[in-house]
Amino acid sequence: MKNKLRVLMTGAGAPGGPGIIQALKKDKNLILFIADANPNASGRYLSNETTFYKIPKAEDSNYTKFLLSLCIELKIDIILPLVTKELFELSIQKQEFLKKNIKIIVSDKEALFLVNNKCYLYKHLKENKIEIPKFFTVNNKLELEKAVIKLNYDQVPVVIKPCTGNGSRGIRILDKKADRFDLLFNHKPNSIFSTLEEVLHSIGDKDIPNILVSEYLPGDEFTIDTIVNDSCIIDCLIRTRTIINNGISTAGSFIDNDEIYNYIKKIVSKIPGLYGPIGFQVKKSAENKFLLLESNPRLQGTSVAALGLNVNLPLRAVNQVLGIKSEKISKHSGVSFTRYYQEAFYDG
Repeated sequence: MKNKLRVLMTGAGAPGGPGIIQALKKDKNLILFIADANPNASGRYLSNETTFYKIPKAEDSNYTKFLLSLCIELKIDIILPLVTKELFELSIQKQEFLKKNIKIIVSDKEALFLVNNKCYLYKHLKENKIEIPKFFTVNNKLELEKAVIKLNYDQVPVVIKPCTGNGSRGIRILDKKADRFDLLFNHKPNSIFSTLEEVLHSIGDKDIPNILVSEYLPGDEFTIDTIVNDSCIIDCLIRTRTIINNGISTAGSFIDNDEIYNYIKKIVSKIPGLYGPIGFQVKKSAENKFLLLESNPRLQGTSVAALGLNVNLPLRAVNQVLGIKSEKISKHSGVSFTRYYQEAFYDG
């Protein structure tokens, strides 16, 4: 009888953590261990209590040393990280873990650095003749104001977002013509619509991070879940983002679209060192072209919706790092999904 595969998933409290746990548990030959810096992470209560471990935060100087020691103790074969900050630390130390026969589902650090920085990524793709939205990168208030005006703020909306961000923090759609009454009474307070004047007032005399200022893409938005092997796409699923809540897809449909697929394929081909699950988001421009919004160098939470197509992306990512070839995906479209909240209870 072959030994069961021992997998440690970090980020049990991530929005997609519970769904990914359920997807991994579908393989009975896999023993799943769960970890998070939060002792009450939601994923803890969806797994066996004895398989949950509290770990330091990624920014803790002891993070990788602690995790390596834990993995040796638990005889872990593979680490599946869900937290972006952890990816960089684990990528740097990937070879140290490999010396102990522990594989990590993570891209090379150079590729991670590029994919996780919107400004550098746009610049890199532009240099490689891949079409992206019109953009400027700025690092102070005056440059921000000038860039927004250059993108015809008086006539059309303009988007600003930190070059390196987390979730939807710092993202605003600057729209001078937006109906303020509509925003007040028909949108939740966390609406990302604003004006240049409001943003400049909020900044005041404080320093700002490097910011990407780009054209607004008014068309439909799509998410692409891929599994990549060094510039080559192994798997690719495309889904609409019908309903978005705080940047997270809560409803959508899987579709076939050759234009989106070929566009993402070109992007991946220009970023060597990408491995495992990589997420992308594209949106249609005013000229009706699909252009890149952003990328995520990890397994995306809503990727588990692919189970509706009988495609288990978390397990396929595990198989890839093991060198096991998964069966070819036979169905890419024809299924829609909606996500919902679910509670986990514990003694307070």
